[in-house]
Amino acid sequence: MSNNRWHLLVVEDDPDGQEVVATILTHLNISIDVTATAEEAESQLFGSNQAYDGVIIDLALPGKDGWQLLSEIREDAKFAHVPCVAVTAYHTSKLREQALTHGFNAYFAKPLDATAFSRALEEIL
Repeated sequence: MSNNRWHLLVVEDDPDGQEVVATILTHLNISIDVTATAEEAESQLFGSNQAYDGVIIDLALPGKDGWQLLSEIREDAKFAHVPCVAVTAYHTSKLREQALTHGFNAYFAKPLDATAFSRALEEIL
């Protein structure tokens, strides 16, 4: 799968999590920018001219969490359509249901299954 036309924003505070997601996406030839907080992500999304094809969001971020970031993305006309994928280490089936109901396009528990994660990205991007 060659997706070098895609550019994703990864919002992940854990360096190991950043590395795992970056490794998977780099292997798929997907260009990424990485931020560690929702505030940094907002700056990238709303404060620059960079266009993103999707956003990977850790739900448990310091400061504003992934839920708050998703709300801000969905409320902004320029970005409301951008696919957002939730990732979390605190997985429950109820949390998966809530994430999808609240506007995430996909949900993944950590540790990520690279194959399922890749397939989901291919479907939603």
